[in-house]
Amino acid sequence: MMDRVEIQPVILSGGSGTRLWPLSREDHPKPLLRLFGERSLLQETALRVDGPPPLVVCNEKHRFISAEQLNEVGRRPRALILEPEGRNTAPALAVAALEAARGGADPVMLVMPADHLIRKPAGFRKALRAAAVRAAKGDFVVFGVKPERAETGYGYIRGKDLVEAFVEKPSAARAKKFVASRKYTWNSGMFMLRASCWREALTRFAPDIAAAAEKAWSRAQRDGDFLRLDADAFRACRSDSIDKAVAERLAGGKGSPQLRMVPLDAGWSDIGSWDALWEASRKDGQGNAAQGDVLLEGADETLVFSDGRLVAAVGTSDLLIVDTPDALLVAPKSHAPRVKQVVAKLKSKRRAEAAAHRKVYRPWGHFDLLHAGPGFIVKSLVVTPGHALSLQRHRRRAEHWVVVRGVAKVTRGEEQLELRANQSTYIPLGVMHRLENPGPALLEIVEVQSGDYLGEDDIERFGDRYGRS
Repeated sequence: MMDRVEIQPVILSGGSGTRLWPLSREDHPKPLLRLFGERSLLQETALRVDGPPPLVVCNEKHRFISAEQLNEVGRRPRALILEPEGRNTAPALAVAALEAARGGADPVMLVMPADHLIRKPAGFRKALRAAAVRAAKGDFVVFGVKPERAETGYGYIRGKDLVEAFVEKPSAARAKKFVASRKYTWNSGMFMLRASCWREALTRFAPDIAAAAEKAWSRAQRDGDFLRLDADAFRACRSDSIDKAVAERLAGGKGSPQLRMVPLDAGWSDIGSWDALWEASRKDGQGNAAQGDVLLEGADETLVFSDGRLVAAVGTSDLLIVDTPDALLVAPKSHAPRVKQVVAKLKSKRRAEAAAHRKVYRPWGHFDLLHAGPGFIVKSLVVTPGHALSLQRHRRRAEHWVVVRGVAKVTRGEEQLELRANQSTYIPLGVMHRLENPGPALLEIVEVQSGDYLGEDDIERFGDRYGRS
């Protein structure tokens, strides 16, 4: 509640965050990362506002880990709206507004990207209180942040109350002029407005998006907390942002609703790149920011992120070093935006490092690629208590399982086996099988695959608890 105005949180969690590669990947994007401690950015966003459970829009392939992270912090979503493909923020908000208004409601929606940082919660709540009063009366509220520098990666808003103009990602020269004039604020990407306000404005300015979103939502399938949008209808939807589809068209008081700016003094950052993460991080006396197993000697103005092994930085200056189990990034901080070009090259070469980490999350737990060679792969599989892999078979590979810890219930053809630590079994090519964890503790096994083709698409499923085909 904000001064008796009930707020419906809407979290948009569809971005890929390629500028934070190699930590952020297509299959494990920025909102799911734990960059500042034990909680992910998605979890921090969900905990930012009390009140009704959030509506969360995310890519379908991130549904299980998103749901797990939200349940971890006690913020089970009102619905997890699943996009078959990203179509930017305007269609995402369109389907969220339809779901928010289900049953004839018309709540005030607080629209938040899932990958932002708020360092001053009190300032955030103060801005929400001011915005809620305006949004409840029918205004379209944007949150503006006082610029700290001439940033070319952000949008800019002109106007102290009534928004006069939006400028999307200006040149460096224009950004300097905007900051010097003191007439502009950064566009935070957060909005507050009634569900009906958004639907009416979108129908007016982007009727094709409104119609496609309506079709995708009305044909959606409900599966517990998941709302699966109709794939064909949503893929046919034009990709556009909230800013360009509607907000820019309302700037200057052009019709209803009125576009208003509420100042946000909350230590905001969108953590859009490694240099932005360095800016937002706590630093030592030499301006270094480090996370993980890191040793610094004579370093200054350096960001080091280790996702595993020890990283030592000696005599470095103005450098970023990001180490993950399968990729290492080293670059001057000033070149951080060029990381997107690295990802583009990886995609063009069809390198797996563009999309997935060595550790891959599944609804039953995760697996970690330990070693690979011609005709074989070695993985570590961790299955959480009470969960199971699908009943499946492979046409082109055999598997050997060795239990490291826990208890494994194994289906192998017509057999049922129970295996404990140091026991193993062999799954011949073409034999139907399933791995389950019936115990109270984690089950970890080492899996050795062998065959002439070892791709993840060589899975024929016959039964799955998680609705996977």
